[in-house]
Amino acid sequence: MSANPLQRAEFVLAAHRIHQLPDDVGAEVAFAGRSNAGKSSALNTLTGRNGLARTSKTPGRTQLMVAFELDESTRLIDLPGYGYAKVPEAMREHWRHEIDAYLHRRRSLRGVVLLADIRHELKEFDRTMLTFCHEIGLPCHLLLTKSDKLSRGAVAKSVEAVRKLARQQGWSATMQAFSSHDGTGVESARETVLGLLAGEPRPAL
Repeated sequence: MSANPLQRAEFVLAAHRIHQLPDDVGAEVAFAGRSNAGKSSALNTLTGRNGLARTSKTPGRTQLMVAFELDESTRLIDLPGYGYAKVPEAMREHWRHEIDAYLHRRRSLRGVVLLADIRHELKEFDRTMLTFCHEIGLPCHLLLTKSDKLSRGAVAKSVEAVRKLARQQGWSATMQAFSSHDGTGVESARETVLGLLAGEPRPAL
């Protein structure tokens, strides 16, 4: 198996506001998704670092923007899990504002990896992210997680259903099945993340 450049990821900081993130230079890829989509597990699997991102049986534990540095010019950013019901409304509104500001203003952002549970239809947050990324020309790669929970045939059917929806909506995102548990799609997802990090700077809004 080839070396995994993402394995160099190291925790740098956790930010409550975007101005607390590392300097807006170089390149970074953001990971976004609802709080039960398996985002932390995916980050650990893609980097090959089991303890890098916190995982919990209680969804929504990631309530800060967490920066992981690969080197001095490349980063992975773990955005707060969306949809955690037990957080006060004021906190949920804060994160809606901060995520929106981050996606609009962050010049080093090269793309978004959006995670959604393959067993369920895309939620409002997922659809909003896919539409937003398309509208501003920000590359988005959709990981349909927990594919190990379905049969191979059901996985193929679900992926095709999402692709059909993407065509109907005009979304430009790429997408694939993914499982942190059995390794489905891990290598291709890893290559996609590395490709995003090597991509061109985003155009000015």
